[in-house]
Amino acid sequence: LHEKNIYVIGRISVFQDPYLTKKYPEWAIQSIATQSPWKDRKGLSFLDPADKDVWDYTVRLARASYDVGFDEINFDYVRYPSDGNIKDINYHLTEGKTRADTIASFFEYLHTELKKEPAITISADLFGMTTYEKTDMGIGQILEKALPYFDYIAPMIYPSHYADYAGFNNPA
Repeated sequence: LHEKNIYVIGRISVFQDPYLTKKYPEWAIQSIATQSPWKDRKGLSFLDPADKDVWDYTVRLARASYDVGFDEINFDYVRYPSDGNIKDINYHLTEGKTRADTIASFFEYLHTELKKEPAITISADLFGMTTYEKTDMGIGQILEKALPYFDYIAPMIYPSHYADYAGFNNPA
């Protein structure tokens, strides 16, 4: 791709990672009811955004991706789950911290680690609703808390992300 002058972006699905939650179930968001990895309504499990081992793994994966030739590393699923039995999640939050605080701390950590020499260009995919919502919508994403830490932010403005938009009951 570089020989054809193509800018190469590597995407990392950060917290939604059914493969890694099977390999390291202790890194997963846990179900209160079963004390095992929680699953959303599609049966997908998420890594715990408050787990420092997950943060370190993400940094190692990003550095390794950069080292093999990606020009930019894009982080997707940098959030808590948005659907399924959310009330069954054990969030493991530090006392006094919110989900938004935890995600913001993760963003800061990524930035600090990946801007060391050599500095890596990084971007994040956020829900499109972060462009106008004032809350974290329960997923920890607040646009203003992400902006200082990424070179690029991509708000995902998919019709399916909106329950009611532009007069359509089902925009998708």
